[in-house]
Amino acid sequence: MTAASTNTPLLTVEAIEVAYHRTAVALHGVSLKVMPHTTVAVLGNNGAGKTTTLRAISGFIGIDDARVTAGNIVFAGRRIENEPPHANTARGIVLVPERDKVFPNLTVAENLTVAASHRANAAERRQLEALVFQFFPALTALRQRLAGLLSGGERQMLALGSAIMCKPELLLVDELSLGLAPVAVEDLTRRLASVRDELGISILLVEQNAAVALAVADYGYVLENGRVVLEGAAADLRGRREIQQSYLGQASGEERRSYRALRRQEAERPNG
Repeated sequence: MTAASTNTPLLTVEAIEVAYHRTAVALHGVSLKVMPHTTVAVLGNNGAGKTTTLRAISGFIGIDDARVTAGNIVFAGRRIENEPPHANTARGIVLVPERDKVFPNLTVAENLTVAASHRANAAERRQLEALVFQFFPALTALRQRLAGLLSGGERQMLALGSAIMCKPELLLVDELSLGLAPVAVEDLTRRLASVRDELGISILLVEQNAAVALAVADYGYVLENGRVVLEGAAADLRGRREIQQSYLGQASGEERRSYRALRRQEAERPNG
């Protein structure tokens, strides 16, 4: 691993702000940490700043005419904010995006070949490909199928497999569950945990589906309007009433509200 010690964060995001087109601020002082060999979840509704956080870490915000304008991002002891995506990928930061996950006009095998890290020699690439089919055996019979003809779950497997071919130290996964049936999501999260454990990597998982994220994560952060409003161990977050109502769909018919709105309601409720 790149990190010197399991007590040293692999990734530290410190009070970052991100501005689009030099004017619109999307993140307001977001801070988070990812320790080696752990899974960290970033939760929040649409527009909370989850994807922007991932793109800031990976470097892809530059494609959207956005920049980190304050704060810093440190990966394996080195500051990387506003570094280009190819440089961060070479360092071992690999993004599985929410959309455009695979090349639809290439076969499964060709997608894996294209994704293979330039840091790996031919033997290492063969080993990585073998690992992909070990983690996702359903892809084995689909090697020559065009990626555009895969199901949603198969395409997500291929996206994760392509990321493995990049030799990740830190895997950034944006909306693993999006558009997938619950049974497929459960299978993918189980396989993702196996990838982390067997490869000894860290995972930063962005999810709107908090139940999915907190089932696999060790630690979590809740974002609202570009700010971290709550953080804690995943087990603790699952047990909080406000999280259950805001993100876990347990509001008993009530309209879901933000975490901060529910906290204000609790504070205003008379004692006794």
